[in-house]
Amino acid sequence: MPTAGCANAQFARDLIDLPEIRPILFKVRSMFLGDSAQIEPRDSPCRTLEKLNLNPHTMTNISNIAVKTVTGADQKLSDYAGKVLLMVNVASYCGYTKQYSGLEALNQKYAAQGLKVMAFPCNDFGAQEPDSNDKIATFCETKYGVSFELFDKLKALGSDKHPLYAELTKTAPTGDVKWNFEKFLINKQGEVVARYPSSATPESLSSAIEAELAK
Repeated sequence: MPTAGCANAQFARDLIDLPEIRPILFKVRSMFLGDSAQIEPRDSPCRTLEKLNLNPHTMTNISNIAVKTVTGADQKLSDYAGKVLLMVNVASYCGYTKQYSGLEALNQKYAAQGLKVMAFPCNDFGAQEPDSNDKIATFCETKYGVSFELFDKLKALGSDKHPLYAELTKTAPTGDVKWNFEKFLINKQGEVVARYPSSATPESLSSAIEAELAK
């Protein structure tokens, strides 16, 4: 009987057995894990993925984290169980600020189906979000007609990085957020399933959102 961690064993087997994939896995091991991950030819596909920390069923989960709303109220992310979440670090004075319009369009299109767009103001990138929560909320409403949820300004970088971003940035490609309007898609179980750069427009995420909503 297949284990829960290897439910997609056939996919893993097909992937790893591809002649062009196996050498890549060995290179990944050499570059990032040294000799600590001793991949052997006899290893099963799932065992190979586990040694490389590439198990597709090991996902970052944000359900146990709490944040604050834009008005300062405590909010448990576990309260969003059963919803698909799109989390974005936002700023009012950025070249990507116009993406608020696209985010609101996603909210209008998919909110009734279970999507929650969640905006987290952040001043870490170019000091492009210096305003107070009240001013941010007013700006979003009057300039872009934002009706999705805004949250308290937080830190996405440094030693005082918010626990939410400490978890989100474990998602491949791992590492710190690079700029404003980076996006994370979270499934109904609170697992981070995709990460998108600032340049990815909200509209381009529609197919991925629809796929998660359908599950």
